[in-house]
Amino acid sequence: MAHAGLDTAAVVAAAASLADEQGLEAVTLTAVAATLAVRPPSLYSHVSGLQDLRARVAELAAGELAAALTDAVSGRAAGDALRAAGRAHRAWALAHPGRHAALQFPRPRQHDAVASVVVPMVAVMRGYGLEGEDAIHAVRAVRAAIYGFVALEGGGGFGMPLDPGDSFERLLDLLDDGLQRLSRRS
Repeated sequence: MAHAGLDTAAVVAAAASLADEQGLEAVTLTAVAATLAVRPPSLYSHVSGLQDLRARVAELAAGELAAALTDAVSGRAAGDALRAAGRAHRAWALAHPGRHAALQFPRPRQHDAVASVVVPMVAVMRGYGLEGEDAIHAVRAVRAAIYGFVALEGGGGFGMPLDPGDSFERLLDLLDDGLQRLSRRS
C-alpha cells in the first residue's frame, strides 16, 4: 500500500540526505524507511532494493553536480573555466559528501547520468584546444585531482594549519599549467 506523499523522488531525497549526514554506507532501506516514518517494505513500491536506491542517489547527485559545473563554466574558457568548475565541484562535494561518494563507483545503469558530469568538463578542455581522447584523458586527470583533494579535505586529511582553500587554488593553478603545456604539444 502506497503512503500518501511518499513517492520515488521523496525516497531518493531522503536517502541522499542521509548519505550526506551520515555517509553513504549508512544508507540502508531500514534507515531510509525510519527517516520517512514508514516500514521498510513500503519502499519497495518505489525502489527495487538497496542497490537500486543507491544508484538513484548517484543519478540525483550526477544531475546536481552536472548542473553546478555547467553553470560555473558557462561563458568561460580555459583557465577561467577550469577554476570555476573546480571551485563549483569542491563546494558541491563538501556540501554533499554522501552524494559525492555515490558518484565515484557508478554501476552500468547510472552510466549516462554520471557521464553528464563529464560534458561540461569536456567543454573546459576545448578551451585548451584538447579534443577527443586527449580531452578525455585530461578530464580524468582533473577529476582525479579534484576528487582526491575533496576526499582528503572532507575526511579531515589536512591537519596542518594552512587554509585548504589556498591549497586548492594552487592545485587549480597546477592543473591549468599542465593543461596549457599539454595543449601546446597537441
